[in-house]
Amino acid sequence: MHENSEITLSRDVEAIQIPSGNLITLPAGMTVVITQSLGGSYTVASPTGLSRIVEKDADALGLTAEGTQQEVSFTDGDLDPAKQEKAAWEKLKTCFDPEIPVNIVDLGLVYDCQINPSETPGKGSRIAVQMTLTAPGCGMGPSIAADAESKLRTIPGVSEAEVALVWDPPWNQHMISEAGKMKLGII
Repeated sequence: MHENSEITLSRDVEAIQIPSGNLITLPAGMTVVITQSLGGSYTVASPTGLSRIVEKDADALGLTAEGTQQEVSFTDGDLDPAKQEKAAWEKLKTCFDPEIPVNIVDLGLVYDCQINPSETPGKGSRIAVQMTLTAPGCGMGPSIAADAESKLRTIPGVSEAEVALVWDPPWNQHMISEAGKMKLGII
């Protein structure tokens, strides 16, 4: 939608440098090109290299946030673990590696998703996810995990979410779904 659009930043904006994962500030007036706009975040190319700008800072790009991070209240009817698990997998499909235009589920990065009662009685459910990365040295891992946790917490009835990065089994291209392989042109 916004890919390959050249934009002048309207204000200073925090960004996550790719692939190191370091937090940087891109200054107002800098020209950037949106190279990927998926899952509510924006990968931009600038004179400093590639960076990810999160949805809440879309205004610096002259865009309106898509609303994927809205907080949601819940009722006891929202505590059905099967519904929450289905919602969790859908939320995880809105998380992307900023360098790859395929969501983390279709990339085969998510190994497990468990729904359990919160450790604090009466506080809803807790989601525990185990995921990996395409390479252990990827500096974006903590950022991708934090994005997933944030999105999981918006599911009705979920009060806690934890995404753990694991390395066993090691990821390989055979773990990519058919849809992911089609998107990447591997099929």
